[in-house]
Amino acid sequence: MGDVIKIGHRSISEKHPTYFIADIAANHNGSLEKAKELIRLAKEAGADAAKFQHFQAEKIVSEWGFNHMDGQVSHQAKWEKSVTEVYRDASVPWDWTPELKAHCDKVGIDFFSAPYDLGAIDYLDQFMPAYKVGSGDLTWHESLERMASKGKPVILATGASRLGEVQSAVNVIRKINNDLILLQCNTNYTGSIKNLKHVSLNVLKTYRAIWPDMILGISDHTPGHATVLGMIALGGRVVEKHFTDKRDQIGPDHGFSMDPRGWKEMVDISRELEAAMGNHEKIVEGNEKETVIIQRRSCRAAKVLKAGTVLKRDDIDVLRPAPLNGVSPADIQKLIGITIKREMELGETFVWENL
Repeated sequence: MGDVIKIGHRSISEKHPTYFIADIAANHNGSLEKAKELIRLAKEAGADAAKFQHFQAEKIVSEWGFNHMDGQVSHQAKWEKSVTEVYRDASVPWDWTPELKAHCDKVGIDFFSAPYDLGAIDYLDQFMPAYKVGSGDLTWHESLERMASKGKPVILATGASRLGEVQSAVNVIRKINNDLILLQCNTNYTGSIKNLKHVSLNVLKTYRAIWPDMILGISDHTPGHATVLGMIALGGRVVEKHFTDKRDQIGPDHGFSMDPRGWKEMVDISRELEAAMGNHEKIVEGNEKETVIIQRRSCRAAKVLKAGTVLKRDDIDVLRPAPLNGVSPADIQKLIGITIKREMELGETFVWENL
């Protein structure tokens, strides 16, 4: 509940390492063995979860609807087959699911999927530690309620939506289940670097202002690592990106996916950033303790001073180093007018016990 959510063996919060979801989606190319290989590669590249998409073409798209549009739009315009045929080819056969789950367990990575019909939601419950809602289903409240009712964490992507729609979806889920992770998303799947200007990571600040205890993240389809690093800097801790072994394959998702080399680079640089982010407390860090002494200055005798000398400003130099018991230059005015108890050598540090 609240600001820490568990998925599998991982705790997810702003205080924990970022949770990386490799969305294999349709990149299995219709092969169970290919799907298993991608699971293994995702684990080796540093992913925490391997995610698929469970749908049946007839229950996710309308053949009539797409045939009567004024042409296909966005990345779908490049598909050689009809939308229905592409979805049919890209679907995960349900009888693969036990094997996919078992293979994830074997390699040590979480398995879950985005279900795209009510029957898939019920079927997948036995296999998954969490549910993922694709951006396109954000307004299908019946589906959100069904997933929330399973008592498992829900990850909600919010691409191509308005704030009011996001608020409605959050309310629907949280009335039933408070374990919700909210992902900012831009649902342009062309993989163009120009899409960075549409990512709008600052929306995470809006989400944080509305839901202070919400765990945040991104579902990203842009090349490179800028969005992921920016998200981490803004406090997000869940990343979903598409994953493939080779980006030049034929298929709806390969072109904007990350390959194992790019994925590992993303995870490695993210872990470096997490280490650099540290915590909110401003302190002298453990590796700075010597620097405090070497680089800071202390108040020192500007000449040989005899016992009984009443200190004037000209008697005091401000020089490195700064022993821990030395008088700080921040207190230099407190030294003026004080009588020293014993003779001091040139350059000797003023210590309150000797004054």
